[in-house]
Amino acid sequence: MIKKHLQKGGIACAFLVFLFAAANVAAQSNDGWRQLFNGKDLNGWKQVGKGSRYVKDGLTGSHGGMGLLYWTKEKFSNCTIRVVYKMQKFNSNSGVFIRIPLEPREEWMPVFYGYEVQIDNHPETSKEDDYHITGTLYSLTKPLAKPGKPGPEWNTMEITLDGPRTIVYVNGKKVTDYKEGDPTPARKFDFEPFRGIRPNEGYIGLQNHGDDDVVFFKEVAVKSLHK
Repeated sequence: MIKKHLQKGGIACAFLVFLFAAANVAAQSNDGWRQLFNGKDLNGWKQVGKGSRYVKDGLTGSHGGMGLLYWTKEKFSNCTIRVVYKMQKFNSNSGVFIRIPLEPREEWMPVFYGYEVQIDNHPETSKEDDYHITGTLYSLTKPLAKPGKPGPEWNTMEITLDGPRTIVYVNGKKVTDYKEGDPTPARKFDFEPFRGIRPNEGYIGLQNHGDDDVVFFKEVAVKSLHK
């Protein structure tokens, strides 16, 4: 009898553990966010171009440049992409690439044919201007606000792809609200993207810009706009 009670007790305990685990998984999935970076390795990601990205202490940093780490498993549209990052120095340069039309094989294809959501609180001495500051579509849009925090403070950037519309919030403040076909300035530098319509759906990636411009990411997550 004691043995049977112990067996029943063990089954009941295991069942409770199962229910707790199931409830925990449901709580994680009910908010709709899907983590693309697991904090342990770069599974699902691929590097193109120079340099590389590594994972240490739950963060992905970079060596060398210029290159791009892109998510290989799918294209994204009608979603919000959330990245949490900090700069190594007071100001460091990187970017989150979106609407890349084709799977990239080298680092300049995404620059010229996708969009870079800029990460760079450039100092006043920079030769670049407001079209090249954190939260803008690099060289294409001017910021509605400048909420980017310098290193080593953490920043949260949310990029919403809503059909042809791109909306960017940095630390809770809207920086960009752009719709395909909106007017853009002429190219100022030869390393800026070519002008033209981008697709509603595309690959996404994280830029490594150089050894002197390291930005650390601790979260890359995606949430669909439709339940």
